[in-house]
Amino acid sequence: MDIHIEDLLQATIDEGASDLHIRAHMPPKLRVHGELLPIAEEELTEEDSYNLCKEMVANSSDPDKMDEVEKNGGADFALAHPDGTRFRVSIFKERKRYGAVLRQIPNTLLTMEQLGLPPVVKELLFRPRGLILVTGPTGSGKSTTLASMINVINQERNVHIITIEDPIEFYHNSQNSLVTQREVGDDVPSFAEAIRRALRQDPDVILVGEMRDLETIAAAITAAETGHLVFGTLHTTGAAETIDRIVDAFPMNQQAQIRTQLAAGLQAVISQILLPKLGPDGQVHGRVAAFEIMTTTDAIRSRIRDNKTNMIKSDLQTGAKFGMQTLDSHLTNLFKQGLIAYEELITKSQDPDSVVAKLKEEGYGS
Repeated sequence: MDIHIEDLLQATIDEGASDLHIRAHMPPKLRVHGELLPIAEEELTEEDSYNLCKEMVANSSDPDKMDEVEKNGGADFALAHPDGTRFRVSIFKERKRYGAVLRQIPNTLLTMEQLGLPPVVKELLFRPRGLILVTGPTGSGKSTTLASMINVINQERNVHIITIEDPIEFYHNSQNSLVTQREVGDDVPSFAEAIRRALRQDPDVILVGEMRDLETIAAAITAAETGHLVFGTLHTTGAAETIDRIVDAFPMNQQAQIRTQLAAGLQAVISQILLPKLGPDGQVHGRVAAFEIMTTTDAIRSRIRDNKTNMIKSDLQTGAKFGMQTLDSHLTNLFKQGLIAYEELITKSQDPDSVVAKLKEEGYGS
């Protein structure tokens, strides 16, 4: 197939797709509104997929990435289309063949209101210190949410923001704040090392693009303890699961201490998922985010400290005055507004039986 990466990037932009998949023995596919759709009839050969990967690397800022793929079986980097649209690229080998997935990074930052985040989240951005976690599965919009939050701080506070990312996704030009953006691999060897170095660079706010290992988690918690506002992400859904995941990352003899540190330093957990968004015609038009919001109260700090995270759900259900909400309550509200389908509500809710029972009480059928 005579095809070039620029053509595929253009198709991704034109179709408003979130992702582009390149794989041997299948046509290129786009993820549009959550569904994977082919954009050609002809399949890519093994040579096609290899050449497309080579072309991506050649057009990137680091031509050595192909050596990294050969050595480690994969490589991640950013790539720009000639019109300025940027993509996060992951090249990999599978069954000795080459493939890639490219995630389109939106050109314009959405506001927190456009994302559907409640007002309490904006209040968190003005805290002097502590740890704020944005969690959710891959592709749930965590990076977009964090970029919007950093943008608010950049516009409305006079502070030094350091972001640590792999790769850098959204570029932030310094406004009222001073923004330093560091890319793991190019500017610094690892997330943990970047956090340690950041503490010597007079930061007020630190964004950790991914808390993927024990060393990074420990460094982020320490940074939050020492007077910095730290943002991080985890691939978890729900506040209780997020806290358990962090604690479980540590050896048993350190877990009580980590629970104490988290109880003191954790400010909030914002969990999110993306769902197909229904328009007035009942058809899918883009996607909409559903959020679970936990802000730490004295009661929740006690739950974390005493290893009773299973009781946090009831605190979320009764914590509306603190700006808290459960994922199920937000999903139910989106359904009542006609923004998501009943099937999405049921399959994505954490306690579908309770959701169905409550809807029946309120006179909603399936």
